[in-house]
Amino acid sequence: MSELRPRRSVLYMPGANDKALEKATTLPCDAIIFDTEDSVAPDVKAVARDKVAAAVASGAYGNRELTIRVNSAETEWHTDDLRSAAAAGPSGIVVPKVNSAAEVATIERIIEAAGVPDHTRIWAMLETPSAVEHAVEIATSSERLEVLVMGTNDLAKELRAALVPGRAPLLWGLGRCLNAARFAGKVILDGVYNDVKNPEGFAAECAQGAEMGFDGKTLIHPTQVEPCNEAFSPSAEEIDYSRRVIEAFEQGLADGVGVVTVDGRMIENLHVDNARRAIAIADAIAALGD
Repeated sequence: MSELRPRRSVLYMPGANDKALEKATTLPCDAIIFDTEDSVAPDVKAVARDKVAAAVASGAYGNRELTIRVNSAETEWHTDDLRSAAAAGPSGIVVPKVNSAAEVATIERIIEAAGVPDHTRIWAMLETPSAVEHAVEIATSSERLEVLVMGTNDLAKELRAALVPGRAPLLWGLGRCLNAARFAGKVILDGVYNDVKNPEGFAAECAQGAEMGFDGKTLIHPTQVEPCNEAFSPSAEEIDYSRRVIEAFEQGLADGVGVVTVDGRMIENLHVDNARRAIAIADAIAALGD
């Protein structure tokens, strides 16, 4: 299994806010999205662009994965944002409202012309009906595209759907995009939860996202980080069970036994693959503390 990079908790931080940028150096999130889009007023877009580039270069964020969210292609700031982000060389450039493979190709052309380093990947936000319809096309469009990010607020707006507990109006779209990510071998992040004063609702949505198969969740508030990490981490019980599954399976192979059971359940290759992935995730999470 290839090396995994945990992206359980991915926190948006406003790019023009010095206090927020400093606060992010102390938060236990796996990744940060330095935002120059929704959280930044039009008259300070250029200021935010410079601040987030400086943050990426600062070395102040430890093992956290650093990305920059640019403004969308329909805005006047988009191209300059892409060029600035490319020069800063973050782990990822998060691009809102990506609707087609052609748009990914244009993004890639602009950042490569600006000298983007090889390690900088494209994170494409899927937040429109067009993006959902073209999810496979987008996900398979480029080797540089590594992460898909659900933009659930904008998607709900475009669909005229209600944001309700359980997210029933959005589940078909979330599932379709998740399937596209798995088809293409990409990472996919769940959308944000808006009510920061409702920890129970947030926990329920994290559990739902983890059960669906998302790799992690985008966040809007520091208080959401630790419960999100817990929801998207293998539990101690899961790790213990996974180790026992692998041990029993390998012993069965050594003994020439055709059927192996653990806790009364028959074990097949798919269960062993799941067990190995759970342990690999746990090991990758533990490595973040090194």
